[in-house]
Amino acid sequence: MAIADKVIKRLSPYCQRIEIAGSVRRNKPTVNDLDFVLIASDPWNLTHEITGLGPSTLKGDKLKRVSYNGVQLDFYYASPETWATLLLIRTGSKENNIRLATLAKKKGWHLAASGDGLFDEKGQRLAGDSEQSIYEALGLPYQEPEER
Repeated sequence: MAIADKVIKRLSPYCQRIEIAGSVRRNKPTVNDLDFVLIASDPWNLTHEITGLGPSTLKGDKLKRVSYNGVQLDFYYASPETWATLLLIRTGSKENNIRLATLAKKKGWHLAASGDGLFDEKGQRLAGDSEQSIYEALGLPYQEPEER
């Protein structure tokens, strides 16, 4: 959490939003890496700050991976429209994501791992403006991150 707080403090001036996701958000005792979901407000300076954290690689246009003092940091770039779904997916757990995606598939729907939202068989967006909206659309009670 100390590293996450330090990184968030350093990057916040260049982000519209930034939040820790993954196992840290789920309050797990063991953490392998740190996952952040962010919406850039100043992309140029944000990139400069992220690359200043340590050796980095870009994986597609939505993920930047950095090695920070031996800890892997993954930064997932969201937009206001993809924020909630991307935060949900990147918070996990893997088992919870599989459960939600499987339930969506059984209904003929698709939960987009890209963060775009939950879509019906016609491609209409059903939910994704909040994490709660996805659970609600799937007919499930909302689960706090610690319960996932």
